[in-house]
Amino acid sequence: MSRLSVNGVDLYYEEYGAGIPILGVHGTPSSAVMWADAAKELALHGRCIIYDRRGFHRSAPPAPFSTLDLVDHVDDAAGVLAALHAGPAVVIGRSTGGLIAIELARRFPDKVKALVLLEPALFTIDPEADAWARSLRLRVLERSAGQPGLVAESVIRQALGAAAWESLPEDLREMLAGTGHAVLAEIKGHGMDLSEDALELDEDQLAGIRRPTLIVSAEESPEPCRLVNARLSGALPFTRTVLVTGGHLINPAHPAVLDFVDRIAASQDSSA
Repeated sequence: MSRLSVNGVDLYYEEYGAGIPILGVHGTPSSAVMWADAAKELALHGRCIIYDRRGFHRSAPPAPFSTLDLVDHVDDAAGVLAALHAGPAVVIGRSTGGLIAIELARRFPDKVKALVLLEPALFTIDPEADAWARSLRLRVLERSAGQPGLVAESVIRQALGAAAWESLPEDLREMLAGTGHAVLAEIKGHGMDLSEDALELDEDQLAGIRRPTLIVSAEESPEPCRLVNARLSGALPFTRTVLVTGGHLINPAHPAVLDFVDRIAASQDSSA
C-alpha cells in the first residue's frame, strides 16, 4: 500500500510503468479498485498513477467528510501529480472523474498534457442533461434518506438501471456501498455533478482548455451522457471523438485510449 499526504488528506495510490505520466481519476461512486486492470494495461504505454479520491474507500478518513467540493478533488489531483513529480500528465477521467479532469485542465493547465474524457459528468452544459442530473439528485436523496449504505446503490440504479447494479460482483457492491458517505458528501457539497450548484462553464471557459482531448461515448449509456459529449466536442478546441460498445463504465484502457496516449507520447518525444 502506498499513501500520500496531499492538502492535509491521506490518499491511497498505486503506480505502474514508466514514461509519459498518466493520471486516472475515478468516478462516483467508485475507487481505484475499479481501475486496477486498466492501470496495468496503461502501464505498457506510460507511467500510470491511480488513486482513491478523498473520502472514497482506502482514502476515507475515520470520520466521514460532511461535504466534498469539486475544488477539493481538483486540488488533490494537482497535489498527487506534484507530490509524485508526474506532470504534465495525460489525465483520464471517467464520469465524475471526467468533470474533475476538465476543471484540473482549466485551473492547472501546466499539469495537464492531454485529456481523455470517458463520458464526463458536466451535465450543466446541456439543458436536457442538466434536468436529468437534477432529477437524479433528488431521487437518490429520497431513496437513500438516512441510510448512507444505500446511496451508492441508489446512484447506480437510478442513473444506469437496476441491471447495472445487480451485474456487479458481490465484493464490488460491498465496496461501493461503503463509499456512501463520500457520495452523499459530494451531493451536499459544491460544484460536483450532483451538487445543487453543479459547475457551470461557458463557451469561452471551455475554449480556454487548449489541450488535445479524446472524448469517448458508449453505445448503451444514458442519453444525457451522449448529449454532454456532443456539446463538449463542439466547445473544446482540440478534440477527437470515438463511440465504443458497452455502457457508461467505459474501459480506461480501451484500444482507442491506448492509441491516443501513444500519439501524445510520440508528439512529446518528437518535440523534446
